Amino acid sequence: MSNFHVAVIAFPFATHAGLLYGLVQRLASTLPNVTFTFFSTKNSNSSIFNSQHCYSNTNVKPYDVSDGVPKGHVLGGGLEEIIGLFFKSAKQNIDNAMISAENDSGKKITCVIADAFMWFTSDMAQQCNVHWIPVWTSAAGSLSVHVDTDLIRENVGIQGIDGREDEVLNFIPGISEVRLGDLPGGVVSGDLKSPFSMMLHKMGKTIGKGKAISINSFEELDPQMVQYLKSKFNNILNVGPFNLTSPPPLANVVDKYDCIEWLNHQEPNSVAYIGFGTVATPPPNELEAMAQALEDKKIPFLWSIKENFMSHFPKGFLEKTSEYGKVVPWVPQVQVLEHSAVGVFINHSGWNSVLESIASGVPIICRPFFGDHHLNAWMVEKVWKIGVKIEGGVFTKSGTIDALEFVLSKNKEELKEQIGMYKELALKAVGTSGSSTQNFNKLVEIITSC
Repeated sequence: MSNFHVAVIAFPFATHAGLLYGLVQRLASTLPNVTFTFFSTKNSNSSIFNSQHCYSNTNVKPYDVSDGVPKGHVLGGGLEEIIGLFFKSAKQNIDNAMISAENDSGKKITCVIADAFMWFTSDMAQQCNVHWIPVWTSAAGSLSVHVDTDLIRENVGIQGIDGREDEVLNFIPGISEVRLGDLPGGVVSGDLKSPFSMMLHKMGKTIGKGKAISINSFEELDPQMVQYLKSKFNNILNVGPFNLTSPPPLANVVDKYDCIEWLNHQEPNSVAYIGFGTVATPPPNELEAMAQALEDKKIPFLWSIKENFMSHFPKGFLEKTSEYGKVVPWVPQVQVLEHSAVGVFINHSGWNSVLESIASGVPIICRPFFGDHHLNAWMVEKVWKIGVKIEGGVFTKSGTIDALEFVLSKNKEELKEQIGMYKELALKAVGTSGSSTQNFNKLVEIITSC
């Protein structure tokens, strides 16, 4: 087994690389004699392979790949431009890096594990005559939608959906019904010719080539979708939630703003925790509306927000709410969500946040922005019934008050019971004989059967 060499190819943007890294570290612990080479951009690797991620596995090695930005090029188009430049030369750059890694290690690559966004790596694995294992870091539902994009476009059209957002679709396999406007961007709405939309489309058409498809979820959350995907592809392996199966070590997590101490003085299930992740922050008018709602109803809150956005709060907000609110630029989110005082998590309905809410048994108020956020919010509210989407999809003072009252008082017991059920299912799935553990063992078998 010491001759096994797994190439791990990351999508080096947002939280993707970190999620894949966590899975690989779990694999590396299980397979200590297997070499894992982690290919990502220099910025991505330097962020991931740092002291905060104090894993002890020495069989995972970073390998830098060019970000595709030409020398002297001045970036001005935001993240989409950066992603476009990366993809433009990614195949050649990764191909060259894989050859160099083989030469440096003296070991031929025996398996390719890749973020599913890196769809073209299936060809690389085929050329090497080894297994290709794509990893889908989001929900089974969004994967199902991307797999059936052509079917959806045939039925809905590709001329945009303006004025049709509230149509309910019931023909998508594995999804009983979904609001048209809640499908991920790039399927039938937005710029279908953008590099990102085209990547997702190609990914959906290619992912079936995988020897296995690993998903950051657990089977019991989406049984209907999982059954559909299993009928279509080989080895659909829900091996998550990653936040439970391969969380980053907490040894170096310091609660430098004393959030837990503050929560210790709050009533059970009373606090609204607000955190929008790294890539989505509501615009100034919505931040102001949220602040007005919290102040008006005197709801205890813990708000994680970068300091440069605090200027958008109403004048005197921090002073007026100091007795029942706490605003900080960073929180130890896992520990915060697990605290008994937290009664609701207000977030962007990104998949990581949804899974963290489920794992902690905390209901959600969703304010989706892009990508799979809208579909996740639909599932949270309409299917799993573990939270609510903010009225109209944007924060207003009255809409925020209504959502907070719905979660923290009117439907408090029902929501806690429902998300508590899913929490138990998640914990069971990652247990010794659970479905996710069994699927992980199957993944290990596939990696070592090359």
